[in-house]
Amino acid sequence: MRVLLVEDDEPVAESLRRGLLRYGFEVAWVTTGEAALGHEEPYDVVLLDLGLPDTDGLDVCKALRERGNVPIIVISARSDETDRVVGLELGADDYVSKPFGVREVIARIRAVMRRAQPRTEAAAGPDRYGSRLTIDRKAARVRLDGAEVALAPKEYDLLSFLTEEPGALMSREQIMEAVWDANWFGPTKTLDVHVAALRRKLAGAITIEAVRGVGFRLEIARDSSAS
Repeated sequence: MRVLLVEDDEPVAESLRRGLLRYGFEVAWVTTGEAALGHEEPYDVVLLDLGLPDTDGLDVCKALRERGNVPIIVISARSDETDRVVGLELGADDYVSKPFGVREVIARIRAVMRRAQPRTEAAAGPDRYGSRLTIDRKAARVRLDGAEVALAPKEYDLLSFLTEEPGALMSREQIMEAVWDANWFGPTKTLDVHVAALRRKLAGAITIEAVRGVGFRLEIARDSSAS
C-alpha cells in the first residue's frame, strides 16, 4: 500500500516512515503543503500533519478532497475538538493526535481503507494459511479443509484483520478500531466473544493467543506433515 506522508517534523516523519516500511508500506514523504499538492506519484492514503510551514494543513486537506476520494488521515499535535471537527468536515476520514504509535496509525489506515473499499473488491483471489485454511477476500468466504465455514460478518472481519499479520500482537484497541469502528467507545467484551467463536470454528487451523492486558496474537497451525 502506498502512503503519502505530509509531515515537516523530521524525527516524527522518520520514525513513522521506518515503522510503516517495516510493515510493508511504501512511503513517499513530503514536508510542505505545496509538495503534497504537487506530488504526482499515485498513492492509496494520505497521512497529513496540520502544522505545515507553508500553509495550514486544513487547506491542504480541503484541496486534496476536492481532487478525489483518496482516504486522508490527519496526524496532528492539535488535539482541540474544533480542529478535529473542522478536519472531518473538510473531508478527512480520521484524526490521530500526537503522540501516537506506529501500530495505532496502521490500524487507522486499515480501518479507513476497509470503509473506502467494499469487501468484495478487497482482493483478487483466495489466500492460503497453512494447508487447511483459505480466505477468499473477494467473496468474503472462509474454507477449512475445503469446506466453507459459516462465519458471522464480524467474525469474518476479525479473522481477515488478524490474518493480515500472523504472529503480530494486536492490542484490543487496534482490533476494535479496525474491525468495529475507529470511534468505538463501548465495551470490548464483544471482542472476546468473537475470538472464542473463531477458536471453536477454526480449531486446529489457527490459534489465537490472548496476551493479558494487551490483546491477541493469531498464529497459523504448522502443517502436520512438516517436520
